[in-house]
This record gives sequence, C-alpha cells and structure tokens, in this order.
Amino acid sequence: MISVNDFKPGITFQLDGNIYVVLSAQHSKQGRGQANVKAKVKDLRTGTITIKSFTGGDKVQKAHIETISMNYLYNDGNNAILMDEVTYEQFEIPLKRLEWELNFLVDGSKVKVRKFEEEILDIEIPLNIELEVAEAFDAVKGNTTTNPQKKVTLVTGFELEVPMFIKQNDVIIVSTEDGKYVGKGKK
Repeated sequence: MISVNDFKPGITFQLDGNIYVVLSAQHSKQGRGQANVKAKVKDLRTGTITIKSFTGGDKVQKAHIETISMNYLYNDGNNAILMDEVTYEQFEIPLKRLEWELNFLVDGSKVKVRKFEEEILDIEIPLNIELEVAEAFDAVKGNTTTNPQKKVTLVTGFELEVPMFIKQNDVIIVSTEDGKYVGKGKK
C-alpha cells in the first residue's frame, strides 16, 4: 500500500479496478484540518487524464508495472503491432489507446511498453523524437513580421508549425508532449 502523501510523478497505483500513473500531485493543508492531496492521474487502460482528490491519510494499492523494450512494427488498421526485442514475440495494442503516440511512430521505432501482470497497458515514447518532413508548405503571406512560421507534414502524417528555413526531407526534432517543433535534427 502507498500513502497518497507520497505521490510523485511516475508512481503507479490501483483504485476501483483501474490502474493509474501519477502525472502531478499537489498537497494542501488548511488550518487544523486533514491535509488534502489532488493528483493529476492518467488511466493506463483508457488513456484518460483526470484529477483525483484524496484525504491526507488515504492509502492506495501499488500497481507493479513492468516496462519492456519493444519495436513498433506497423499498424494493421485496428491494432499497433509491436515486437519484443529479446524474445521476438509480437503483441497487439488497440489503436484507440495510442491515438497521440501514433503521430510520432514510424516502422522500427523503439518504444517502452507498460505491462500489468499479463495485460499490455500502453506505450511510452521518448520526450523528443526525430522525424523527417514529408511535405513543407509555403509560408502564408504576411506571416513574416516576428518569428515567421510555416506548416509542414511529417512522414507520420502529423502537421505542425516550424521556422521558415525547414524544407522537405529535413529531419526535425519534435516534442511528443505537445507536438511542437524543438529543433533541427541530424540527417
């Protein structure tokens, strides 16, 4: 059991049959009353992010999550197909669980898969990832005063705003947290 007072980002726990990972936790104490803990958590089965409130002394069941290195192979329209780097065993994860992550995955990408007992929950991708620009659009006329930007499409189909000097076939670094341009990558 884990005390909610010990919540930090990355801690996983079970509550009401669901498995959560703590994204952030805020502790507050009012006068003589009991401390309260508000935690921003992600349900590892559905991917939904919610705020959970707890009373200071509450305890929750620890969820022992196993992390395995895998390669993303392809998606078959319904599932993402992944392969264990050690055993070469293949696994499927429904695409609806990976909607955001698919914006940054190309065939052969290395990912970390989170497993609870024998159930595959979700994948973890690096915070920044290098991807090739498939299509670079011309800048919008009049958008050249300060920090001019233009829209590009990556090889994964994801669109984002980048500086004017980025061209088709350039490799750029993209943040997987917010989908924004970070810098120019190595080709």
